[in-house]
Order: sequence, then C-alpha cells, then structure tokens
Amino acid sequence: MYIEIAKKTKTIGNFTIAEVKMMDLNLRNAVIANVSGNSKEELEATISDAIQSGEEKMLPGLGVLFEVLWEKSPESEKEEILTTLENGLK
Repeated sequence: MYIEIAKKTKTIGNFTIAEVKMMDLNLRNAVIANVSGNSKEELEATISDAIQSGEEKMLPGLGVLFEVLWEKSPESEKEEILTTLENGLK
C-alpha cells in the first residue's frame, strides 16, 4: 500500500491542491475495519482525538466516518447535518 503524490496541482478558489494518485490502497475499507465493532464511547474518542490532534493525515478517516453517517442518515437528519454545517461555516 502506498500513496503517490503527483507533481501536478490545480487551484480551486484560494486553495492549491496537489493531485493525489492512490495505488493499492483502499482507505475506506481500512478505516471501517479499524473502527468496526467500536462502542459509542470508543467512536467518540477516535473522533475527538482526530480533531484535537489537528493532523492532516486524520482528515481522510474523518471523511470516511462522515460518509457512513451521511449514507445511514434519514433525510430529516441529513437536513439537520446540513444546517449544522452551514451555521458552523458562517
């Protein structure tokens, strides 16, 4: 498993993003395998630790957890999530 960062970049708004080419790496499955079977308390600790560490390398894992949340949420909860995000980003 490895990640290869290409030399090519693109600019979106004020951000310059390096294109990342992932090879032989299934991040979603790895993250899900690492937290499957965890209790609510363990999941909370994982999320809190990832946020408090401030490490960029934790962001993909949080993204996978958000993806699971989004996919498993009913429409009413998705609306609440979007409202929370909108208010948090103001």
